[in-house]
Amino acid sequence: MTVSTAGMRSAGMRPAGMRPAGMRPAYMRSACMPQHHVHCFIPPHMLKEIAERGSPAQRDRALKTLLVSEQLRGQREALTGLPGLATRALAVGKQRNVYDAENGSTLPGRLVRAEDAAATGDLAVDEAYDGSGATYDLYHDVYERNSIDNAGMRLDSSVHYQQGYDNAFWDGQQMVYGDGDEDLPETERLFNRFTIALDIIAHELTHGVTQYEAKLAYWDQSGALNESISDVFGSLVRQRALGQTAAEADWIIGAGLFTPRVNGVGIRSMKAPGTAYDDPVLGKDPQPAHMRDYKQVDYDNGGVHINSGIPNHAFYVVARELGGNAWEKAGRIWYVALRDRLEARSDFAAAARITHSLAGELFGAGSLEQQAVRTGWTEVGISVEGGDTGNGKAGCLGAPAAALATLLWPLGGPRGQVG
Repeated sequence: MTVSTAGMRSAGMRPAGMRPAGMRPAYMRSACMPQHHVHCFIPPHMLKEIAERGSPAQRDRALKTLLVSEQLRGQREALTGLPGLATRALAVGKQRNVYDAENGSTLPGRLVRAEDAAATGDLAVDEAYDGSGATYDLYHDVYERNSIDNAGMRLDSSVHYQQGYDNAFWDGQQMVYGDGDEDLPETERLFNRFTIALDIIAHELTHGVTQYEAKLAYWDQSGALNESISDVFGSLVRQRALGQTAAEADWIIGAGLFTPRVNGVGIRSMKAPGTAYDDPVLGKDPQPAHMRDYKQVDYDNGGVHINSGIPNHAFYVVARELGGNAWEKAGRIWYVALRDRLEARSDFAAAARITHSLAGELFGAGSLEQQAVRTGWTEVGISVEGGDTGNGKAGCLGAPAAALATLLWPLGGPRGQVG
């Protein structure tokens, strides 16, 4: 695949350096910024690294995934403010439908498995079915939540999306999964199918929960909190399914997604942000674990997939301090914060204050649980009384750009053409 400058423009993208002087990024030019976005699991900075360092086939695939994700984002934003177009069927009890997109782009596709139907033998279909069920069960059985919207939304998933689509996403209505690199020669493969990891499924579905609750704006610190909350509950769904305590869990997000060719254990590590991968093609995990290392960047909506490492690690420390099953106490504090207290532009300091206060309300002032929350945020450089104690700026970055073009240039080769 060859992506020209004109092609990037047609996808709503502009090569770096070509934005007119004084013009703000597109998402900052609107007085009414969209609350919902297409939430993709693979962060754009990783796809950028592949586009710069990979083989021709890997480069083409990364660029295609970036372009498709940008187009999908535009489609999703077109639905914002039109709730009648974004509703899904309601159900009584747990109801799951899995569709086969048959390597096309039309969603949802052909229905291949409905609730209570037998396994199909198609790994992607059955993993999507089981994973959405495990996610429903955590929210329902532990937090008494009635599906994603708390009103009985049916959980729809589409698998085999496009050919060689290296991502998974929640589009505001349903889950969609690509097959990764399964159609490439083994020597070229970086990603397995995107249904392979339960926490990927739960991570993306949790973006739906956030959409209906806190509606965390998807840029800067509120966007990083949005990503972190999805990692938190993605990890908790996996831990509960495996029967693991906080001490037994590996706290890796996306374990199993990488093929053996990749030098890495997953996409992110909540236990040790910045250590999940270090690979010649994918680059090095850029996540910080402390506010002193906060990354102020003008891509990835201000680093939402990068700086999420800070609240991720705070949650890990809370769970470590409390021990036992992390979904029971630490998870409950975070869930109630998401449901009742966090707001669209909440930043890290607000999350620290809110979760510390809630721990006192739920378990008692000065309780071990409240002390654990204080410890968790303190270890990442954030005070539960407000503000940060590191070198990061709480909630304020300098004009982050959402345009994917800033990720894609320079990639080598002549200006105006990539690949």
